[in-house]
Amino acid sequence: MNIKKISFRDVNQVIAHQLGSVFQPTYSSEGASQYSKSPLGDLMESLVPHPEFKMLGLRNIPQMSENSLAYSTFTWPGLIKHLRQMLIANAKMEEGIDWQVRPPLPGHPVPPKASPNKALHFNTSIANLVVLRGKDVQSVDLGGFRDPALYTSWLNPQEAFNIWKTPRAFNKYEKSASLVSNSQFLLKLMDNIVGKAWNMFASKAYVHQYTKFGIEEEDFLDCFTTLEQVISSYASL
Repeated sequence: MNIKKISFRDVNQVIAHQLGSVFQPTYSSEGASQYSKSPLGDLMESLVPHPEFKMLGLRNIPQMSENSLAYSTFTWPGLIKHLRQMLIANAKMEEGIDWQVRPPLPGHPVPPKASPNKALHFNTSIANLVVLRGKDVQSVDLGGFRDPALYTSWLNPQEAFNIWKTPRAFNKYEKSASLVSNSQFLLKLMDNIVGKAWNMFASKAYVHQYTKFGIEEEDFLDCFTTLEQVISSYASL
């Protein structure tokens, strides 16, 4: 964004842009004649097929300063290529994508399950939703997101991938694409957070400030157990 001194307002504008790119009105099925009336319900139906897997990540491209936008042009093949690689390489932004990461090839041995303590090489998905907004959305080829290698084996890729579209442009971008993914994207980060929290709990750091208001140590242990189950579930994909 080329912002020299970043404020909370700037951060909130980026968050609002990302969320708006998904929750602004759109057609949630092919051939629909009216916008979805329950986007949050449709989102959950598309992306959360199992109650143990509820962590959703959001990526939107392009996103840049208004000054740069005036001199930029985008093509759907380029946007979709970047968005797919951001998914499989677990990249947060278009800049710095690891283009060496590839899905496992059919017929090759399946690599060992990911350890949450190691950086993930390939980001396995449970379900993905792509939202397209702007010019020529009906002609976009999204076959790369239907590749079975992207997904866990217990879901059919045809059911695990959904598309929402609208020809209406979003926030001055002639073409924009968003990806909402239920995948391993938070696995390493969450494991680091839980590890740090365990260390603080073990040393009784700040615990007394909670117990004096009625929160018991067992409540902490219950929370750790819940989060460690989430970590274990995503690591097993």
